[in-house]
Amino acid sequence: MHSLGLWPSYFISSQDSLLRALITILQREGDAMLKILLFLCIYLMLYSVSPQSLFSQSENQEGNDTVKTYKIDEVVITGTRTTKKIIDVPYSIERIDADQYKFARKVAVGDILGEIPGLFLQSRYGNHDVRISIRGFGSRSNSGIRGVRILLDGIPESEPDGQTRIEAIDFHSVGTIEVVKGNSSSLYTNAPGGVINFINDVHFPQSFASSFRDIGSFGLQNSGFKTGIRSEHYRFLTTYNYHAAKGFRGHSEDNWHIVNTVLETSPQDFSHLYIYGYFVDGLIRLPGSLTKSDFEKDPFQPNNRDVSRDAKRVTKKGRVGIRFDTFFGEDHNNELDLIAYGTIKYFERTARTYRLFNRSGVGASARFVNHAALFGKANEFSIGGDLFFQSGPIEEYDNINGTKGDVLQGVTEEGLVNTGFYFQNSLSIIDNTMDFLLTGRYDKIIFDIKNQTLQVQNAVRRFEAFTPKAALNYKFTPTIAVYTSYGLGYDTPSGNEVDNYPTSSNPTSIINPDLQAQKSKNFELGIKGNILSPEALTFRKVYFDFTFFNIIIDDEIVPFEVFGDVFYRNAGRTNRTGLELGANVEIVKDVTMKSSYTFSHFTYDSYTAQTIELDALGNIITTDKSFVGNSVPSVPKHNLSISATYEHKFVDPLIGFIKLNYVHVSGLYVDDENSDKTSGYNLVNST
Repeated sequence: MHSLGLWPSYFISSQDSLLRALITILQREGDAMLKILLFLCIYLMLYSVSPQSLFSQSENQEGNDTVKTYKIDEVVITGTRTTKKIIDVPYSIERIDADQYKFARKVAVGDILGEIPGLFLQSRYGNHDVRISIRGFGSRSNSGIRGVRILLDGIPESEPDGQTRIEAIDFHSVGTIEVVKGNSSSLYTNAPGGVINFINDVHFPQSFASSFRDIGSFGLQNSGFKTGIRSEHYRFLTTYNYHAAKGFRGHSEDNWHIVNTVLETSPQDFSHLYIYGYFVDGLIRLPGSLTKSDFEKDPFQPNNRDVSRDAKRVTKKGRVGIRFDTFFGEDHNNELDLIAYGTIKYFERTARTYRLFNRSGVGASARFVNHAALFGKANEFSIGGDLFFQSGPIEEYDNINGTKGDVLQGVTEEGLVNTGFYFQNSLSIIDNTMDFLLTGRYDKIIFDIKNQTLQVQNAVRRFEAFTPKAALNYKFTPTIAVYTSYGLGYDTPSGNEVDNYPTSSNPTSIINPDLQAQKSKNFELGIKGNILSPEALTFRKVYFDFTFFNIIIDDEIVPFEVFGDVFYRNAGRTNRTGLELGANVEIVKDVTMKSSYTFSHFTYDSYTAQTIELDALGNIITTDKSFVGNSVPSVPKHNLSISATYEHKFVDPLIGFIKLNYVHVSGLYVDDENSDKTSGYNLVNST
């Protein structure tokens, strides 16, 4: 990373020094794509933070004094378990409002979050079984989302073990999305990659009713309605969405019904009560994976084995939640936030066998916040805790061409418990300029699994850890800040990852006794700003966020195969170094340009793994292979997105809208051995 030495050049002021710094980028050796993107982003940022564009000002001459008034962005976020302006939080954060994607396709999460630096999204089946990766966390998940905490209205969609499916997320209902990138283990369970909080659109100004219908190729359709009722004391939102599509491959389709409701009221001054509910009912048929040779013959064909099994997933799940928050005290400087919720989940999955999952869960969260002075400085202290319990049986039957057989092969009772406590303290070292943030969380996650097929066989595993984090935020101006942090991350295996394999140290156990939680040390350094120049003809609004990160992971959880079945083990040590560059610029009135670039250099520092194979006579052969120096698979080295948008209101409600988008993703290694690599690709879209 030759360019790291250029960070000080962000703050140079003379034009000659700027030109020298930019020329240095082009002259140095290294990756051409990285140099070009660094050139563009650094130039844009330096241009934006020049003295002429740092602020719009009014001048009152009183002698030689000049009074300058800054235009301050008041956007606040809550996903960091505190209510603050983005500029005041020492994390890399993106907030997306519904207005920013009102004309976008809303089929998959990648349609909405695909332009955020640091995120890499792979959607195998629309918005279902989607893989969300932040800084490499979640890139190896074979089922659901891992390493990234998913919230809906601040309530966990993630299960106690950290695994998440997002069928309940309806982008016609969501009004705001908060993305916190980077290690959040000091605030949330199993969140070393970050947090995504989807917030339903309950803050509408007046009552309304609307319907929508989207259609597309391969039988795609989204149709439904959205209603909002507002009175003096209440807001009530209800949305219904029916989604259906035929995939471009054989044996590929999905059908979903999604209902979301939110009721908000204010029982008294400085208090709010929310009641949430959703229900999801759907089916998805899976075409299965292809070998490279099969893909080259016909990329549209399904996997014959999955067709014969009628591989599918049937899902019914619902949730009811209640939230109460209030401010109290003489100056209302104390806040109490209470959440309680219950969940029900029913799944059918067909593969080698026909499996039925019945799960129910209850959870609660509590948070207390105090705003007071400490040593004469503004200070915010908060403490809170989370509890989530989930249990239910898993029944396994014969799979007869996709139909549940009569023979019961096994019953497993699975219980998951997650308890956690955290604290957070933000101290203003220099008033309105420098803040020091200290957070820490203790988590305990318990797997309690009973095999009840022939005789009760019980296995229990506990994972627990304390994960602290320290961060510093320094504001050069009210709208430009540099931030840095260092913290520990912790990520336990999920329920499907703890399955035991034949050659473990105790092959008779239900739970893999050798698999450990992965632990990480996370460092980041970044600069972000939101510059408003309303009187200017060009570049009236500029938002940027550039972040460098380095992550050392011990015992990274990685998949491997034994006789065709997938299990999980720990790698030795992984080193992840990366750069995230993002900018959103209003070039001229009605024309905006958004760009994001992520550079990822992820390698194994130490990793020797055992491979298990059969020889020609059917004997088991085990060999040790070293993957030291290899690149981590499933993560592109370069991920670039550039879009230009024109939006003009002719007369209310007639709006003209045009968007062009270019995406470049470099090739990905397919395995730890780096035996093969996919081709990179380029996409051009227009709306």
